[in-house]
Amino acid sequence: MWIIYALASAFFAGSTSFLAKIGLKDTDSNLATALRTIVVAIFAWVVVFAVGSQNTIAHIPAKSLVFLILSGLATGGSWLCYFRALQIGDVNKVVPVDKSSIILTMLLSFILLNEGLTWLKAAAMVFIGTGTYLMIDRKESTADHHNGNKWLMYAVLSAVFASLTAILGKIGIADVESNLGTAIRTMVVLVMAWMIVLMQRKQYKIKNIDKKSWFFIGMSGLATGLSWLCFYRALQGGPVSVVVPLDKLSILITVALSIFFLHENLKKKQAAGLILIVIGTLSLLI
Repeated sequence: MWIIYALASAFFAGSTSFLAKIGLKDTDSNLATALRTIVVAIFAWVVVFAVGSQNTIAHIPAKSLVFLILSGLATGGSWLCYFRALQIGDVNKVVPVDKSSIILTMLLSFILLNEGLTWLKAAAMVFIGTGTYLMIDRKESTADHHNGNKWLMYAVLSAVFASLTAILGKIGIADVESNLGTAIRTMVVLVMAWMIVLMQRKQYKIKNIDKKSWFFIGMSGLATGLSWLCFYRALQGGPVSVVVPLDKLSILITVALSIFFLHENLKKKQAAGLILIVIGTLSLLI
């Protein structure tokens, strides 16, 4: 069952990147992240009360709470970096770098969580790593000309924080109802995101957000909420070294949407890389 949740998480996560790219077009990335998190938080707590898991808050072990908070902080860091990278770089460039977190997450799961490293998992890592490398387009675009390679720095930081998110979340979610764990983490991200917005005094830019951006920011927040709920439900029942790669199949959805709706090009080398990533990921299900 956790496999279904992981694949559902991938679908919603892929939609998130596409929706957020449109919503970020004329909106400050940190402010947009903070606004999206409000939508995610509301959605997450509605689900918590719908399933009745709010009654178990008092029984959450201290260790689980600490790791959920740390996971939330890592998520906040990943989000802020990712959506900044997405704002100044092309989707088809940013997403593959961000998805390289798969390799680091798998390595950390073998080292810290004692998940077995088989020859099949090792081969999958090689396929995924090679595919990711091929998908990273180094040719300078118009966005790169104005922003240098800042998008790459933010995308790499996003990948590192995303890896820590999965490892810390796996530990924190062990003895907590998954929907409640997701809601708690979301509150940490919410507080962190708005602290940054207030420190940068960007809250005043809310009045400048147009209706189209509001719509896509809200929709991306809803997609994120659905992705998180599915991801942490899958993480609770399945191994990190398999759940995370499956979740990262969201790249298929993101690339497809960016090609059809944002008219971004996918070169032959990038297409070959995408195929390798899919092969490597699906091999983990054998």
